[in-house]
Amino acid sequence: MTKLVLDNNAMQEDFFEESALIGIVTAQPGYRFCWMLNKHFDINLIRDPEHDICMENKNGVKNYFPIYEYQIPNSHQKYLLYKLKDGAACLLPETKKIDYLWLVQTAKPEEDAKWIIKELQKFPEIQLAITLDPTQIKTLSNLLI
Repeated sequence: MTKLVLDNNAMQEDFFEESALIGIVTAQPGYRFCWMLNKHFDINLIRDPEHDICMENKNGVKNYFPIYEYQIPNSHQKYLLYKLKDGAACLLPETKKIDYLWLVQTAKPEEDAKWIIKELQKFPEIQLAITLDPTQIKTLSNLLI
């Protein structure tokens, strides 16, 4: 019998192909932050609790990390907003100071990310908005949904 092996690297490459990552620092709770983004960018980020990422720590405590999604109409393009913290737990240990990660999957993700960052810098509630290099994040596979 042949044993099938799931290739996480190939899945990761496919998932993050034609995408850009924006790291955001803000104290806003997820629902409030999404409301602000929806209003400003005229989008509709929605949370589907079934897509939340659940990770169990060494002590058996489960942490839930919400994901908010907006599918750009009439396209395969979308935005995903990850809440990276649940109490003291962090979804991406390399980004402990970042509160949210905005994954931009569009036709021109780098250009769109630059524009989004420029807009995010107008929010007084946001302390930092920067582009993140996915090659510098070892636990990027934690974002796969």
